Amino acid sequence: MQALKAEIAGWSRELGFQAAGVSDIDLAEAEARLQEWLVARFHGSMDYMERHGSKRSRPEELVPGTVRVLSVRMDYLPHAQDDAKALLDDDTRAYISRYALGRDYHKVLRGRLRALARRIESRVGEFGYRVFVDSAPVLEKALAEKAGIGWIGKHTNLIDRDSGSWFFLGELYTDLPLPVDAPEHSHCGTCAACIDVCPTDAIVAPYSLDARRCISYLTIELHEAIPVEFRKAIGNRIYGCDDCQLFCPWNKFAKPTAEGDFAPRHGLDDADLCDLFAWDEATWLANTEGSAIRRIGYERWLRNIAVALGNARTTREVVAALRARQHEAPALVAEHIAWALAQHVDNTIEDKHV
Repeated sequence: MQALKAEIAGWSRELGFQAAGVSDIDLAEAEARLQEWLVARFHGSMDYMERHGSKRSRPEELVPGTVRVLSVRMDYLPHAQDDAKALLDDDTRAYISRYALGRDYHKVLRGRLRALARRIESRVGEFGYRVFVDSAPVLEKALAEKAGIGWIGKHTNLIDRDSGSWFFLGELYTDLPLPVDAPEHSHCGTCAACIDVCPTDAIVAPYSLDARRCISYLTIELHEAIPVEFRKAIGNRIYGCDDCQLFCPWNKFAKPTAEGDFAPRHGLDDADLCDLFAWDEATWLANTEGSAIRRIGYERWLRNIAVALGNARTTREVVAALRARQHEAPALVAEHIAWALAQHVDNTIEDKHV
């Protein structure tokens, strides 16, 4: 098993994973933290977080026969962090979470993990396994922490001391009794950068995130209207939020990925808000094909951009873009357009072309 594990590490690197580790399946501590989080209702409308009961924290219940979990990491940062920080300061441009700029990570990691499983099978013969990439009730961060891939930071993302936190996770549940790795422990110390920088104060305590306040939740998971109290804080973030990673000191070690699948598509890493708001549904479908952005649907895409346009400086272009959709939009979008236009009512239009 030790020799096989060494081979798995080599195959993982060949398949594009930057790290791989093995853990046992005892998640008792993580299960207790999860229950506290659910009792506090911090999961908001994400009912799936409690729907599967203990299967999320007990791998052998989800996949009978599981004795080990192989966790893998794949980096995704598409370009230097300073570019992303500058984008947040330009209210005419759209900010999309860096993980969603390229190809859907579910497909990328799932394909590579299946290839890894086939290599293992070629060495040991048929064995029990199942591949997961954010696609089932799996406590992926707790498992990765136990596997030594990183520690769960105060913002609840996983951090590696040498590479930061810009990476995806995937898992291979298996019945192979592979040797386990030493778990990683927190190195956040007294730092509170992620807590201080969160636009909506969603990190309510170290290692505790109230998803109902999180911009990623509000722009991706929430199907209804975005609460008015959070709309100004959203700024130009139309899909997700990276602030807690952008300003984490550990990410000074992060490097842009060489993985072509995660390269930005259709200029979404620096797109004009008005241009995006003008996309019809056919254009949106074409430009988000194979992208994680597809999951929110066209209506919520427009809802999010309307909020961002409400936060942009008042120009003829911004006001015209909002008014152009004001009467044809679905009720959800129309309500956010009305809010956005109200933000510009008392402002003087500043247009360099006038």
